[in-house]
Amino acid sequence: MPVRQLSETTVNRIAAGEVVERPASVVKELVENALDAGATRVEVVTAGGGKTLVRVTDNGSGMTKDDIVLAVQRHCTSKLSEDDLLDIRTLGFRGEALPSIGSVAELAIETRHRAEPHGWALSVSAGETSEVRPVGLTEGTRIEVRNLFFATPARLKFLKTDRAEAGAVTEIVKRLALAHPAVRFQLSGSDRSTLDLPAVRDGASEARIAQVMGAEFVENAVPVVADREGVRLTGLAGLGTYQKANALAQYLFVNGRPVRDKLLMGAIRAGYADVMARDRFPAVALYVDLDPHEVDVNVHPTKADVRFRDPGLVRGLVVGALRHALAAAGARAASTHGAATLHTLALSAGTAAPMRRSGGGGGGFGARPMGFDWRTAPLRPLDDVLPPGGLGEPAQTPYAPVERGDALARPAQAAFDAVSEAVSADARAGIGEPAPEAVARPLGAARAQLHGTYIVAQTGDGLVIVDQHAAHERLVYERLKAQLASRVVTQMLLIPDIVDMPEEDADRLLARAEELAELGLVVEGFGPGAVAVREVPALLGAVDAAGLVRDIADDLAEWDQATRLKERLDHVAATMACHGSVRAGRRLRPEEMDALLREMEATPAAGQCNHGRPTFVELKLADIERLFGRR
Repeated sequence: MPVRQLSETTVNRIAAGEVVERPASVVKELVENALDAGATRVEVVTAGGGKTLVRVTDNGSGMTKDDIVLAVQRHCTSKLSEDDLLDIRTLGFRGEALPSIGSVAELAIETRHRAEPHGWALSVSAGETSEVRPVGLTEGTRIEVRNLFFATPARLKFLKTDRAEAGAVTEIVKRLALAHPAVRFQLSGSDRSTLDLPAVRDGASEARIAQVMGAEFVENAVPVVADREGVRLTGLAGLGTYQKANALAQYLFVNGRPVRDKLLMGAIRAGYADVMARDRFPAVALYVDLDPHEVDVNVHPTKADVRFRDPGLVRGLVVGALRHALAAAGARAASTHGAATLHTLALSAGTAAPMRRSGGGGGGFGARPMGFDWRTAPLRPLDDVLPPGGLGEPAQTPYAPVERGDALARPAQAAFDAVSEAVSADARAGIGEPAPEAVARPLGAARAQLHGTYIVAQTGDGLVIVDQHAAHERLVYERLKAQLASRVVTQMLLIPDIVDMPEEDADRLLARAEELAELGLVVEGFGPGAVAVREVPALLGAVDAAGLVRDIADDLAEWDQATRLKERLDHVAATMACHGSVRAGRRLRPEEMDALLREMEATPAAGQCNHGRPTFVELKLADIERLFGRR
């Protein structure tokens, strides 16, 4: 087949396939144009999920007559300097959005520049452009797209339902609104409820985050602020116990551009590795700002992915900042668990038996069956109600040692014994009336142990229920991590393990030999394309040294960081903490329970165990009173 040049219409439709994937893509391109034009108010209207209608109106700078003619032609843009193609400071710059949209839909543009006495309008239908005509309009631009993909009907078959497409449009608007808090966004239409996001004063991102992600997220999040070598990270990160079933609540921005970058999402997963189960996802809103020359935003037609000049630097910054922020939160769990507990209690009380409103002075709901009358009910002896020996617990042996004699158990046993020593040092006699200073502490004073598993503590304005195994597991794990950070015990191999690999992988490993040695892995060069492994971390036990080294080489090639070894050590420490912690069913003395609470308050990330489960639930007295109808 001879070589021939494609027609302009075909070229535009091919370009449209790259830029315009669905109605949400149209909204993204048009809103980004409005933001680049300096708009402070953007209004989006849709119908049929955006298939039938997309209208974007802004109060930006608008276009002149000459500008509007060029805007619908390919490779024409006002956002890019030919002198420096790497200095990208706008959201869009390829100059293909409008002609691509016009090639597959009916496009109408009305715009007015402040220097013009009136506005100008033109339309494009399936690639055919009309003449420019004058129109009355205030300063700004209004672009209307109707019958998307009518010129390419095959593309319509791949679109989802109107509801799904409308939801995708909403998500795009929310992400752009998070990136630009000083701009007011309005989203309306016959296919949706109205979304109005007012501009926030001084561009405060936290206030905009509350508008988009909800006040509940802000209440259960910690601030993230970090700088390293010209890269700045800010935003909010949800607590480890504030979890989601998917990654849709992860909002990421690079230089004000919403992205779904794999490197950043992987860094978030690594940052939450110690506090969240693998099948759950954190909620975050993170902003990365750096020199435009240090990031390539044109590696994907829709600019959803970016490429950093130093990916290891960015990934390390995100992982470290998240871990530091979560650790700084201390013994803090998501407030949603308390609400869920109260909801469960309310359901249990409501379904156990038919309920009736109490006529007593409390004016609330009593958990009594229909027909119950306290005035005629027989009294029960206290011996039938209280357990043998009364409310007090018999004396118990403080946390018994782990019955393991192998070398792997010793680090866990040391951390275990340290907590037990803290228990003995803080011992108090009997339950009795709690000391006021203990009640004033964040986790309160221990009052009882239920089912040998849960500690009930009294706080100044409510109560706390603690899962003793999950809590102690976190304490032991953090002590093990502290030991690993200060000194990793190594095990010398009787015969060094020689590992053959590509020469470039061997060079990367040897360049990081000192860093690996700090983690307990000692490697040396053994000729071209080979390394000799002489020592491995004793914590790993019998380990496949060759497989470990190859995995680390892969990490260095992808991230420029030896993350695999650190993750393996953390995983072993987490396993030891789980098996070496006080088990459910162990009865604790009052002083042991109090000491456990005090240790939790001083331990990073004590609000959740290593698997992401909450270690305690807090119930406010006001909510409990509301549960019983006292409020």
